[in-house]
Amino acid sequence: MAARSFAQWGNDLYTGRKSYPIVQQRKRWFIVVGVLSLLSVIVIAVQGLNLGLDFRGGSEFTVTSITDKSQEPAVDAVHSIAPDAEPRVSSVGESALRVQTAELADEDQVNAVRQALADAYGVDVNEVASAFVGPTWGADVSSRALWGVVVFIGLVAVFMAIYFRAWRMSLAAIIALLADLLISAGVYAAVGWEVTPSTIIGFLTILGYSLYDKVVVFDKVRENTAGILDQTRSTYAERANLGVNQTLVRSINTGVVALLPVAGILFIGAFALGAGTLRDISLSLFVGIAVGTASSIFLATPLEVWLRTREPAIAAHTRKVEALRAERLADAGEESDDDAVLAAAGVSGHRQLQPGEHLGNKAQPRRRRPR
Repeated sequence: MAARSFAQWGNDLYTGRKSYPIVQQRKRWFIVVGVLSLLSVIVIAVQGLNLGLDFRGGSEFTVTSITDKSQEPAVDAVHSIAPDAEPRVSSVGESALRVQTAELADEDQVNAVRQALADAYGVDVNEVASAFVGPTWGADVSSRALWGVVVFIGLVAVFMAIYFRAWRMSLAAIIALLADLLISAGVYAAVGWEVTPSTIIGFLTILGYSLYDKVVVFDKVRENTAGILDQTRSTYAERANLGVNQTLVRSINTGVVALLPVAGILFIGAFALGAGTLRDISLSLFVGIAVGTASSIFLATPLEVWLRTREPAIAAHTRKVEALRAERLADAGEESDDDAVLAAAGVSGHRQLQPGEHLGNKAQPRRRRPR
């Protein structure tokens, strides 16, 4: 019964029997996105991103086969050898700890820290592995990650402009993608988890997913708004809003299907099993997919409509449609959209299409014959 109701709801959205004023309430969505973006900037500026060893460089020690996963012994062990170091300790699985510090002075100090960690947890020194990442490598990784995001955004802009032949759609998609990235990064900074190369891979993945979702919605909007200037029944914003409603169920279904396995990796693999690598990528994917799905519905198309309604031709057409409606309503002497009143007044040809109506062939825009 519930599945049938959901299917009927989706069918009503597609046919127009049911509609949500998503585009018409665009100012509300812009405020919400603006507040979330501002909060993300504040969190990143105040708390900062917790960059992993691959980005900042330093020494890393992994202590395995331990029974006590308390972090204080690790901190005390590092301080006993390097008092100025600020170790970062995290759990890896059920019987291991990872300890990261700034670059140590020499190999003797590295070996001393290994021995101190082994003594602190009562394991053999062979159970303490060490690795070193130089600052040059960290800077190179950071630079490549930044260039990866920049190149991706640039290619997206070119692709959208060529595919839709409309720079406003391209600009709206880019702004929505940047908002997805900023809000996702803000959540990541608020949680305080390490930013690793896996995290960057997750961010690039969610940008790809978000782009796909926005292309689908924009494609429907373009289909609905084709020949918009050749009729006076609907405005550009109304036709675009119909496109968002028609793809609403698809966006929700795609988002839920994508979130379920990622949620399994995040909450089972990361929290229950303690897999650090899975945690890094799964959090960025989980937050990014949720934010990307929401922005495709509430930000991308409303922003594109806001840009298009400032185009002289679209703005003039909108004023014309609204003036015709007001004129016919005034002639009818009524202030309602009642079908019988409007039909009697002969204004149905200029009235906005109501949910559930089917216009037939007469509603199709007339195309000029080639001379």
